[in-house]
Amino acid sequence: MRDAVLRGLYRLFPFDLMGDCDVPPSRDGIKISCMVSFYGRLDLLSGVLFCLAEQDFPRELFEVILVEDRGGTDEGRAIAEKFSGRLQIVYAPLDENFGHMGYSRNYGLLKSRGQYALFLDDDTVILQNDFLKRLVELFESNPQVDALLPFGSASYALIKGKYDYHDPYFMTNRCLAYKREVLIELGGFVSDFIGQEDVEFAIRFAVAGKKAIRASKLCYMHPPLIVDSLNKPKAVGASFCRLKQKYSLFIWLLALLNGCRWIPLVLSPSLKHRMQGKFGLGFGVGVFGKGNNYT
Repeated sequence: MRDAVLRGLYRLFPFDLMGDCDVPPSRDGIKISCMVSFYGRLDLLSGVLFCLAEQDFPRELFEVILVEDRGGTDEGRAIAEKFSGRLQIVYAPLDENFGHMGYSRNYGLLKSRGQYALFLDDDTVILQNDFLKRLVELFESNPQVDALLPFGSASYALIKGKYDYHDPYFMTNRCLAYKREVLIELGGFVSDFIGQEDVEFAIRFAVAGKKAIRASKLCYMHPPLIVDSLNKPKAVGASFCRLKQKYSLFIWLLALLNGCRWIPLVLSPSLKHRMQGKFGLGFGVGVFGKGNNYT
C-alpha cells in the first residue's frame, strides 16, 4: 500500500530519483561486495569480520570493503591487515564528510567490484556459514528481484531479560543486499545524510518500482533500537528536512510525517514503544532545527 501511494504521488509530482554516487559497474569476477562502515568499536568489527571469514564461499568471489570514518586510524588499519590473510579486504579510510553515513556508503560503493552489494553494520552478527552462498542462489533464482531483505533478530535477546525487539524485515543497511544494477540506476545514496540513508534510498527504490523480497532463509542478528540521546535522531531529522531541495513537496512532507509519527509513543509503558517515541521526538526536533549539525 505504501509503495503504491508513493508511486502514485511520484506520477503526479515527479522529482529526480538519482542519488549522489556514480556507481561503477561490477568487474574482476567478484560476486559480492560486503561493505562495512565503522569507527572505533573494533571488538564488534572483529565479530562481523570473523563471520565473513567463516563463510563457505570461494574467497576469490567476494570482497570486504572497510570504510573507516575520520580519515582512518592505526588500529583500523591493523585489524584490516589482521584479516587480510583470510579475506579479500579493501581498507578505505574516509577522505571527507566525516560522520555522514550517506557519503560513507557511497565511498564504499566506489571502491567495490561485486555483482551484488551487501551492506552491513559493524555490530551485525551472521551465524550462517552459507549466508553468502544462499544470497547468490536467491538472486540467481529470482532474476526479477532487485534487493533481498534477510530476517533479523535482536542480538540482545541472547542475554536473559534484555530488550529484544527487532523488526525482522526492516529495509536497513545493517544487513541488506542489492543488485549493483539498481544502485547504478538510482545513483546510490544521498551523501549529505548523517543517518538513515537506507530509509531515504528505500523511498526512491519504491518510487522507481523496484522489487525487494523477504529472504527468510538468510538470518542475522543486530542490537535493537536504543535511544539514549536525541542527537542521532535530530541529525536524521535535519537530513530529511534538507530533502526539500530534492523531493517534490508532497513526498517530502510524507517523509517528514513518517519520521514524526511515533512521537505520541514516548509516554508508552512499553520499552519498545518508548524507544520509537524518543526517536520520533528527536527526529521532529531535527526537522524544526533545520540543518543544525548534531554529529
